[in-house]
Parts: sequence; C-alpha cells; structure tokens
Amino acid sequence: MYKKFFATTLALSASMLTISAHAANIGWTDWTKTSQKTASGTMAFGSDNVSVGFSSSSDAYFIESGATDNWWGNAYTKGTVSNLPSSREIIGLSTGGTVEIKFSETVLNPYIALVSWNANNVDFGDTKIKFDSTGLGKYGSGSPTLYSDGTGFTTSNFAELHGVIILEGLFDSFSFTHTSEGWHGFTVGAAGIAPVSEVPIPAAAFMFAPALLGFMGLRRKAKQAA
Repeated sequence: MYKKFFATTLALSASMLTISAHAANIGWTDWTKTSQKTASGTMAFGSDNVSVGFSSSSDAYFIESGATDNWWGNAYTKGTVSNLPSSREIIGLSTGGTVEIKFSETVLNPYIALVSWNANNVDFGDTKIKFDSTGLGKYGSGSPTLYSDGTGFTTSNFAELHGVIILEGLFDSFSFTHTSEGWHGFTVGAAGIAPVSEVPIPAAAFMFAPALLGFMGLRRKAKQAA
C-alpha cells in the first residue's frame, strides 16, 4: 500500500515492470512462525535477502515451514511465474480479519500464491491487483470475480480458487482483509528488489537550487535595470 519512489526509479519503473511481466523468477518467502498471529520470513534474490513480516488481526489456522505437504502445482506457473513456491511454505487463514505484509526493503511486483480460497471476499484497500494465473490445485479449482475497481475479489461457495495475484509496482508493505471459512492459504514472493537511486528526490532539489537562485537573481537585476 505504501510506495517509496526515488528519482531514477521513476524513470526506470515502466521498463522494469515490462521486463518482469515477461520473465518472473520469483523470490518466494521461507516462513518461520513467531506466534499464532505473526511470522517472519526471507526472500532470496541471488546473494541478496529481503526480510518479510506477516501479521494478522486474527489467529492463523496454521503456519507451516518444512511440513509434509507440497501445496504447489501447475496452477501457479500458467502465467508469468517460472518457479513454484517452496514446497511446504504456506500460511493458512481461517477467521476473517486483516493481514499485513511488510518488507525490509522496497520490492518490485509482490506476488501472492493462493491455495483453496472458497466463499471469500478479499479487499486490498486502494491497491489494484491482477490475477496472473488460476487453475486446478490441491483442492480443486475456481474462478475469482474481480471488484469493478480492481482492488479485490470474491469467490463463490463452490469455488476452490488456486492461483497467483500480482501487485504491480514498488512496495514496502501491503494489506488485505478476508472473510471466514474453513481455511484458505497463501504465501508471498516478489520479482526483485527495487533499485535505490543514489540521488533521492530531496537531494536532487538541493543540487539544482544554486542554479535556480542564480537565474532568479539575473531576472531581478534585469528588472531593476529596466
């Protein structure tokens, strides 16, 4: 939801989004449970790691890391994603509430892999979402119905949605609300770490300030001479 932009990032973002949409080798989260409402994790991008935090207003149904089930199949690679999440990394939700995901660094295009979302109403606030793929998963299949403004989706009582959502852009965090059902699971990844400009916007303004002041001085002298 909160987006952090820098001067050169603005110039690069459009081309980066296009590239990532065609070749998405995702850094998926390796989760560790810290409480029934929180978990921490790590996404790896080559030699660089990004820490991920999960928090929920209600207890998670389960938080698995290294459990016995493999939750992921070809429903998750029918779009732009080229690699599956780690086989046993998943957070299961049951009681409805608000989920927040935070990243230690700004990331490009967060991905959310969904398992068994049935009879649900999911709202991302003011953040638009895009379904990258859906298909047959561990518990069946189903199709989402997107909100008219693209900021959430619903699933029917008979759907078992499995698939991947993309949040396009640069994010430090995002959140969503969901409704209660037996359980529904997810994990989080991203296309990469956002490049950080060596010259943030405020610093760039200071660089140009002397030239601007000089120009204003010339205009003032010219006016006095007239």
